[in-house]
Order: sequence, then structure tokens, then C-alpha cells
Amino acid sequence: MTPSEIVKRLDQYVIGQDEAKKTLAVAVYWHFRKSDRALADAVEVAKSNVLLIGSTGTGKTLLCETLSRILGVPFVTADATSLAQTDYVGHEIEAILQRLVDKAGGDVARAQRGVVFIDEIDKLKAASGQARAASGESVQHALLKIMEGSQVRLRSSAYIDTTHVLFICGGAFVGLDDILRDSQAFGFISLSGKESPRVLRSLNARVKPGDLRSFGLIPEFAGRLPIIARLDDLSKPMLVRIMLEPRDSIYNQFRAILRSDGVELAIDPIVFEQIAELALEYKAGARSLRGIFEGLMTDVLYVLADDPAIRRVAIGSLFEEPVYTKT
Repeated sequence: MTPSEIVKRLDQYVIGQDEAKKTLAVAVYWHFRKSDRALADAVEVAKSNVLLIGSTGTGKTLLCETLSRILGVPFVTADATSLAQTDYVGHEIEAILQRLVDKAGGDVARAQRGVVFIDEIDKLKAASGQARAASGESVQHALLKIMEGSQVRLRSSAYIDTTHVLFICGGAFVGLDDILRDSQAFGFISLSGKESPRVLRSLNARVKPGDLRSFGLIPEFAGRLPIIARLDDLSKPMLVRIMLEPRDSIYNQFRAILRSDGVELAIDPIVFEQIAELALEYKAGARSLRGIFEGLMTDVLYVLADDPAIRRVAIGSLFEEPVYTKT
């Protein structure tokens, strides 16, 4: 699939984040193009792993899971904080790659074209004076080799080559915006025309390798993540759309559940706005939507289980009782 086709497929499941989708789609498309044998025989092409920066609940994991499903490649997730809390980082990394092979049904060749998503990579920051800084830095060093491409021996004694495994790292990177404000270095570029302010803002908003080093990533590790995509914080309208528009949105899920019992579920638009406002208060992004929505539906499901005569449920407010209509 071309990048535009990948984005169209992502749009069915992930709301907003247009720039991040575009960046990720292009990176993935060309990553797998680089592994074509004809191109590999002609020239040695450097590997381009991806860094996703965004607050919790903005869709980093969802983007990667959906992408792997679209492409039909094996996909595993790992938690950087778990890697930093073990004394056997090498064994944990081997276990991640073993899970990738398992996801490929034991087919090592297929696993070698899979995707590994490492979340909370910002927790590995090497900050002086912190007890876990040394372990975080050691994990960065341990990840360097496999992210660049190497032969790793698995428990089964088989070897997996990570040269064409795409590594996507993600993290919230709290405090990075302060570093960006201090490192704006494009204020004196000579630009002409009315587009110059927009271009300067775009340049200054980009995360540079130096910014990642200032944050606490070691230079070698930051250099293994040349493609950087930023995810926007979710607004109230985006949260409402997340509940309504995706093919497997939470509203569609519950409508399907009730429809299987011959019950129609009708929720007024204001209810989704109320849920979105609560989610903003919780400051957990889209992750809090399911908890709030399921809390809304708990009483409904409780009542429906005892009364098979109910054929319609109408919810007009998050703070009012649902209206039940029977046959």
C-alpha cells in the first residue's frame, strides 16, 4: 500500500493526528521498500526507526497496533520501564523478539519484517542524580544494537536478524516543550513571502536530536530514531468523534451488544459531550472514555438482563436515568 492508502485505512480507526499518520505511513512504506532485495543489492540503505511523542491517551499504541493489522505483519509491544527495572536487560530484549517470532507463528523470516513498539521510552532518560538514571542509560545502550540491526540468538537457538524489524518508540516526554522553547534556532533564517512566519513556526516546533539529548536520551540512541512524529493533545470535539466515528468505536460496540438481544440503544449528542468534558478533567486522553462510558452503561446492562421485554433504551444525559421502552 502507498502512504496515502495506509492513511485512509488508519482514518477508519484513529481519529485526528493527521500529521502523525502521514509521517508514520511514509516511514513504514519506505522502510519496507528499503528491504527490497533489488534495492539492497544496489545500495546499502540506512534504517529509519520512528519516535512518537504525545501525551498519554493520544493514540500512540493504537496507531501502531492498527498499522500492524493493516500491513499484516507481526507486532509486539514492550514497556521501557519494565526493561529498566530488570538486571537482565539482554534476556528481556531476547524475550521481546521471541514474542515477535511467536506472533509470526514461529516463522522467523516473517518475524524479521515485523514491528516492535517500545512505549514510555522517555522514562529511560539519563538524568544526573537519579537512582534509575544508570539503568535507564544501560537500557538505551542495550537497545542500540538491535534497533540498528543485528543477529540475536533466541531460546530455541534460532537467530533473528533485526535489520528489517521496524522499531517504533513512544513517550509523553513531559518537559520537552520547555527545551524546545529554549532551543529555537531558526529565528534568523532568511525567508521571503507571506509564508515565512508559518515556516518558522513549523521549523521551531520540530524536535531536533539536540532536544532529545537535552531531555536525557544518549546521542547514539537519539540517532537511531531519525523520524519523529508528534501527536496532538485531544480536544473535546476529537474525544466526541473517537466515541462515534471509528468502525469499532465504543458506541458502536455497545449498540452491537444490545442489538444482538433485539434492543435499540439511542444516546443524545449531549451525552458524548458530557463524557468528553469528564475525560478532559481526568487528563488521561482517550483512555478514560471507556471507563466513563461503561459506567454509564452499567445500570442499563443490569436492567436489561432481568427484563427481556425492553426493546429500546434512550439516554438523554449522563446525569439522568435512562428511559426504557418495552414491547
